[in-house]
Amino acid sequence: MDYQKEEFESKNLDHLGIVAGIIDDIGIVEKINEIFLIDSREKINTGEVVKAIILNGLGFVSKPLYLFSQFFEDKAIEHLLGEGIKPEDLNDDKLGRVMDKLYRYGLSKLFLIIALELVKKYKISTKYSHLDSTSLHLHGEYNNRLDNQEKELEIISYNPILITQGYSRDHRPDLKQCLLDLIVSSDGDIPLFFRGGSGNESDKAVFGKILVEYSKQIDFESIMVADSALYSEKKLKLMENIKWISRVPLSIKKAKNLVKAFFSKELNKTEIKGCSYQLEKVTYGGIEQRWLLVESEDRKKADLKKLTQKIKSEFLKIGKQIAKLAAYEFEQPSSAICKIKELESQLKYHKISEVKIIEKEIKDKKVIYKVVGELRENQQLITENQNSP
Repeated sequence: MDYQKEEFESKNLDHLGIVAGIIDDIGIVEKINEIFLIDSREKINTGEVVKAIILNGLGFVSKPLYLFSQFFEDKAIEHLLGEGIKPEDLNDDKLGRVMDKLYRYGLSKLFLIIALELVKKYKISTKYSHLDSTSLHLHGEYNNRLDNQEKELEIISYNPILITQGYSRDHRPDLKQCLLDLIVSSDGDIPLFFRGGSGNESDKAVFGKILVEYSKQIDFESIMVADSALYSEKKLKLMENIKWISRVPLSIKKAKNLVKAFFSKELNKTEIKGCSYQLEKVTYGGIEQRWLLVESEDRKKADLKKLTQKIKSEFLKIGKQIAKLAAYEFEQPSSAICKIKELESQLKYHKISEVKIIEKEIKDKKVIYKVVGELRENQQLITENQNSP
């Protein structure tokens, strides 16, 4: 009997089959091709390249761009991307041209278009939208020509972001960074809008502009939620046609006075055990608002515990320095007073009292000065911290 030999070849799909299925279900390839159109001369179109970039990004690899095609050499690429597509079609020249197209169009704009398709398809609730930012640290020099120049912040601008030093949210202040602003839905935390920002950018400077631009591009009404970086008189006027929820910073005098006024009042009880509140109508920045003061017994106990630890830590730290200072000899009394004032500037929950300058004559009738003092709790300040909600 003659047996015909049949050759088989195995390729990997791993988790990428599921990812490709979701991309197809959302219709990302078709949507991108609607925007950038298809050139009949292309072996692989823009939408398919973007799909390949997503698959590569979720393939848990980190390789240079020129090795991109190698990622698909052991994958079932035709099953993932389309019939007739080969790994060599995904060369760095093709990728570079597609990424240039995406950049010129605007990545934030493109992301929002796809996100809105997702909202419609899966009926995601958009009653609330949450905005926040994070920092991503990077290794390397990143010598930006604009590092030392002041640059006006424009939200809708496609200038390159600056990789530079700034406030590090991931605790790496030694490294340069960039920022990521993200708006997500309250229903499932689905990303709706993203924007890359320069490493030294301030949330307070851009949050209001981001929400205004976002609200212009969406076709539904959403209540915007963000932290206190959103709240300032200037930004409130900018967002006068937007519904929003934010925390009012106690750095605002009106908020601080309102909190102090409630110390002597009994707050309203809620159905949640240990929680009470007070509602106040306030006009700030020319806009009428509702300010909600909330007190949680569990949170207050935790805060008081932290406060006690801070008071103890400060007492031990400064107490040791005062003891060392008592043994130090000064040539002038003014130098001793300056040293005491330097220590006082470090105090938050204590004050130095009973300060005395001791004059002492040593050999050859030379006079030296010593300073002593007592470290005591600043009871008024501690009481204010203990009573604050």
